[in-house]
Amino acid sequence: MRLLADRILCILCAVCFVFSASRSGANDVQKETCPDQLPSGVSFDLQAFIDESISAGNSTVVVPPGRYRVEPTNGVHLRLHDLENVEIIAYDVEMVCTQTTRAVQIEGCRGLRLRGLSIDYDPLPFTQGRIVKLSADKSVHEIEILEGYPPADTAYDFKYQIFRGKDHELRGVDYYDLDVKAVSGTRLQVRKTNLGPAPFEQEGDLVAIGSRSTRGRQLSHAVYLTESVDILLEKVSVFASNCFAFLEIGCQGVTYDRCRVEKRDADDDPWPRGLPRLRSANADAFHSKRASAGPRIVGCYAHDMGDDCVNICGDYHLITSATDTKLRVLAKHGMDIVEGDLVELAMFSGGSLPDARVVSVRELGLLTPADRLLVQSFDLHQSLKDHEDGHLTKVFELTLDRAVTMAKGSLVSARERQGQGFLVAGCDFGHVRSRGILVKASNGEIRDNTLTRCRMESIKVAPEYYWLEAGAAENVKILRNKISNCGGVGIAVYTLGGDGEFGSGRSHRGISITDNRIDSCPSPNILVTSTSDLVITGNRCHQEGHVSSSGDALIRLINGINRPENPILTHHCTEVTMQGNRTR
Repeated sequence: MRLLADRILCILCAVCFVFSASRSGANDVQKETCPDQLPSGVSFDLQAFIDESISAGNSTVVVPPGRYRVEPTNGVHLRLHDLENVEIIAYDVEMVCTQTTRAVQIEGCRGLRLRGLSIDYDPLPFTQGRIVKLSADKSVHEIEILEGYPPADTAYDFKYQIFRGKDHELRGVDYYDLDVKAVSGTRLQVRKTNLGPAPFEQEGDLVAIGSRSTRGRQLSHAVYLTESVDILLEKVSVFASNCFAFLEIGCQGVTYDRCRVEKRDADDDPWPRGLPRLRSANADAFHSKRASAGPRIVGCYAHDMGDDCVNICGDYHLITSATDTKLRVLAKHGMDIVEGDLVELAMFSGGSLPDARVVSVRELGLLTPADRLLVQSFDLHQSLKDHEDGHLTKVFELTLDRAVTMAKGSLVSARERQGQGFLVAGCDFGHVRSRGILVKASNGEIRDNTLTRCRMESIKVAPEYYWLEAGAAENVKILRNKISNCGGVGIAVYTLGGDGEFGSGRSHRGISITDNRIDSCPSPNILVTSTSDLVITGNRCHQEGHVSSSGDALIRLINGINRPENPILTHHCTEVTMQGNRTR
């Protein structure tokens, strides 16, 4: 959106305020006509404007163009709840969130259409600086905060990224568990508590790190959707977010049409800064959890986030015992499996049993001391081991329609709440520290996308034990995608068991990888394991070097196959059709 930066446009916006408020009854909308405030936006009660228009019986709400500074209520800047068949048209409307908490919350809606809205933050949910001093072992970074970015005392240990000073590209090293301390208003000290991989950072490099500026409750994510059906987000843009740009949980049929997640260019940034922004959202761009009908992500753009471009997944629940037809499980975070559900049964060793039907679900109570010890023994993210937010604390008994034999640490997931029927098509993704498109769902397509400079896998179809994110994929087509300059495998379909090894049994089924182009990416360009009914045809590969940025475990396993020079690598696969693939 072009910057509204002159006196005439300010007056026009004020006129629009008066006219629109008079028609909608939004009498308490604040109207400022001071041109000096225009570049950073004018105060506007957007919530009241929309609520009063809907209360007046309007099914279509047109928000007048402008840049509006919006204050949050209970941690949310704009809450849309229990709306049915409502359309909100907000073309050339920018909502400037004045605190680093949630921008938009959509809950319990059906048939909602939100068009054209842009979202930014002032202050930003991250700050930027330059490394001016390094300790001899590079464990301590002294950082000078750049002009125009939040002060040092707002920084905290979240999504710390380092960029080369000369070209602003990622250094390629991730650091976690940091001690972050403000030395002064403009000087920050970051100390590594775990040295980890060899350090490549240099004095003069640039950094971005999470920043918090709230006067009350802070909620994560820019656009958050829950328990909503048939939602359309059209041309909604997110310039910054404290975590994910878009997160949907427990939804059905959400469409993201030409939405954008991008760092704001200097010539479009209304706030003067010592250096252009290095990132957009702090974490993922599009993240879908437990969708009963998967998202449609079409014609979207997502670059320069702190994490994945797309993640579509369900929840795994941890099996502590399996006796005949009964499973005793620890729910990941609440139990989303109900009587009659078809469930995926993932073995600890990585393969899958045939799906089963749930006959009954019974809550047994809270976890025992023995359960706590068992959880600690598995390779899970620390937040799961620490039972944060109630993770893995409630015990349930699932009765299946047949007897099964499964080891402790095996997993179960509701098949119909993994994002089945998803579509990711015609998108432009890239310049991220992690994955481009990460899918753990079935009966979907990944097609006609462009992925550039994803430091890990550009397209990954795989469940993740570490995060308890389900599931194994069936009937997925990966076709006509263009992948270039990635650091990991271009297209990877695999399963790692709880033991950290490739699953030797079947996990995925009915995977088709056709007519993709992979340029200047390491070997292997395509990796598939633990899959039956696999088709790999018509792909063009161009190898450069070997995979070095997909995680130590995956690199070790690829090298263990002892065929790392092959551009296309399959392992533990059956019923494979492979033809017409070319390498240059």
